[in-house]
Amino acid sequence: MAASSAMPLLVVLLLLASPAATRLASAACASEKFPAGRSYATCDDLPKLGASLHWTYDAAKSSLSVAFVAAPAAAVGWVAWGLNPTGEGMAGAQALVALKGSGSGAPTVKTYNISGYAVGASSPLDFPATDLAADAAGAGGKIRVYGKLQLPKGMKSVNQVWQVGSSVTGGAPDKHAFGADNLAAKSKLVLAGGKAKAAGAPAVSPAAAPEAGGPAAASGSGSDSGAASSVAPSGGKTPNGAVAVAGVSAPALLVMALVGFLVAV
Repeated sequence: MAASSAMPLLVVLLLLASPAATRLASAACASEKFPAGRSYATCDDLPKLGASLHWTYDAAKSSLSVAFVAAPAAAVGWVAWGLNPTGEGMAGAQALVALKGSGSGAPTVKTYNISGYAVGASSPLDFPATDLAADAAGAGGKIRVYGKLQLPKGMKSVNQVWQVGSSVTGGAPDKHAFGADNLAAKSKLVLAGGKAKAAGAPAVSPAAAPEAGGPAAASGSGSDSGAASSVAPSGGKTPNGAVAVAGVSAPALLVMALVGFLVAV
């Protein structure tokens, strides 16, 4: 009887612990080590292509500082990340592209205002971009692209896209693969008080500095007059998804469940 009565508790605790363990494991972006002088308030493991985005959004200045981390599809390939204020796909994206090429130096960063599936020549972005740089010091051959974008005043959320390619010709990225992950490499980036949300997934809000006057909108744009900056305290980084259940970690819940079950038996 004791064993039977303990079973429901065991099942409940296991159900609670499993998603928590998954979310904790997904916060790999928090372990990324950047050069001195580069730190970001928030990071998110993007859902496709093994990429992650690290960012700090200053609502008062409407500036977005980012570090995009991904491995190119081949050693001499490229990685790209961009914002698309007009659609969900590649067309219309304002992209930062890091080209590895065949040399041994640091990747070259170029900007592309993409009008279609043919990338074309490098061009200025609709969002003024500064502090552009890249390195290939990421684990597993990953390239890290850095930049700061000046966004329109009051932007709350925006579509983001990212991509990886295997080759560079004449200083320009060649076409990427069209696999399922490549085509699904897009999500919505919630700038003020939110996180990067995969298309179609429910929004999850991490602990972040709320805007004055009410919660941040999850879509579109509007006035952010009086909004608080979402910059974290010095050196702070909030990995989206790094959460526990009721203040107890997933491993602890599992141990508690097993101990309770054995005692009841």
